[in-house]
Amino acid sequence: MYVNGYTMRPPNAFSIPQRAALKPYTRIMGCQTSSAKNTRYQFSQQSYISSVMQNDKRLQVGRGVSFRLMPLGGSVTQGVGSSTGAGYRRPLLKLLQDHGFGVQMVGSRKTGSMLNSHHEGWPGLRIDEIDKKARISTSQLVPHVFAVNAGSNDCLQSFKLDEARTRLGDLLEYLWHASPDSTILLSSLIVSADKQANSNVMYVNDQFRTLAKQKANEQKKIVFVDMNCDAGPQIGCLDDGIHPDNEGYEKMAKLWMNGVLEAMKKGFLPKSVGEGE
Repeated sequence: MYVNGYTMRPPNAFSIPQRAALKPYTRIMGCQTSSAKNTRYQFSQQSYISSVMQNDKRLQVGRGVSFRLMPLGGSVTQGVGSSTGAGYRRPLLKLLQDHGFGVQMVGSRKTGSMLNSHHEGWPGLRIDEIDKKARISTSQLVPHVFAVNAGSNDCLQSFKLDEARTRLGDLLEYLWHASPDSTILLSSLIVSADKQANSNVMYVNDQFRTLAKQKANEQKKIVFVDMNCDAGPQIGCLDDGIHPDNEGYEKMAKLWMNGVLEAMKKGFLPKSVGEGE
């Protein structure tokens, strides 16, 4: 069927993700918009076409790319402070799927209201302690991509902050050793409402940025994801002064998504479905 020069496909002509994205529109298209009682369902056919084209384009981005993703870190990785208990993981998974990526979340833990809920988030643990946990599961699960957000508890405890870069560097090197050719998305730490903790966060984030540049210069597959920026969680987006609320986690998910797209742009992700398995 043609509308305004465009080919209109019936709902069953789309892929399953496309059908899900267009579900609200298929119901509307079936309405008798000429009837007064259906006035609220009226919309522009051109808007429908634009939506179809936009979804087609977005789904093409990650089509043919699948990978195992391990969210790794502390309580923010688990999702403390969110209503779902899944934090950024749930909106991130949706963003990845909306872009056509095939993603399996992996980790020794399984928490939060989402189907694909595995992760390696350990509330209260410092970088060195997270390192020990990662050494138990990583070599068995062999993730293609790590989303690392670790160090908040180091800052809260003011624990040997001068050595934070070294501790994190040791963790990253182990991840690459356990899962060769993997990609690490390394994030900076989010803002804290506690004045001293936030001062520590700023100090540690500078170390993390330097570390990320160093590893990139060593030709490692690493993308630095800056969470401590205008687009990241702000103090007003914190549930308890430490952990993000739902809005804060949504912001984190978008930044992680940008990191995945940057990794893809650099050629860091698997080239086809099943590669690296």
